[in-house]
Amino acid sequence: MTDSPLARALLLVVDLQQPFLAAIPGADALVRRASLALAAARGLGLPVAFTEQVPAKLGPTRPELLALAGGQPVVFAKDAFSALDSAEFTEFLETQNIEHVLLAGIETPICIYQTALGLLGTERQVTLLTDTLGGRRPDDGAAALAYLARQGCHPLPVETVFYSLLGTTKHPFFRDYTKLVKQHA
Repeated sequence: MTDSPLARALLLVVDLQQPFLAAIPGADALVRRASLALAAARGLGLPVAFTEQVPAKLGPTRPELLALAGGQPVVFAKDAFSALDSAEFTEFLETQNIEHVLLAGIETPICIYQTALGLLGTERQVTLLTDTLGGRRPDDGAAALAYLARQGCHPLPVETVFYSLLGTTKHPFFRDYTKLVKQHA
């Protein structure tokens, strides 16, 4: 990815914990698309991190999603709505020299919204992986996404972003990626 404009990018998966997912319309499709993003990020060597909202009370990220990150997933517990309120996470962004964050997770009008604004405030680029985002009230999520787009975030679906990273059918990961797309359709 050294030639990519996202060479210093991170996929951040926010709060995909079962109690939250149980309240989200279309949660199964959201998890499938988040799985695609995770598998594609791993295949391209893009770093991945997770946040968990009060995991001692609400439990961990869905295990199948953590497994897609491979090895020992990087997980940050939080009790605030913005991931940037976690000192460990902000330190991670700095030490890893992250300039662009791809956001997936829930809830769009709360944690995703506040995290995206916080990231913009640190002069990082933010791409909102729209088909991996959700919330209890879809209209609220749509309003939050529209506002975030006006603030400079890039709302795009997973396939658009990762095909852009590949750039060509000659990319070594292209065939594997197309298989992932079919698998997580």
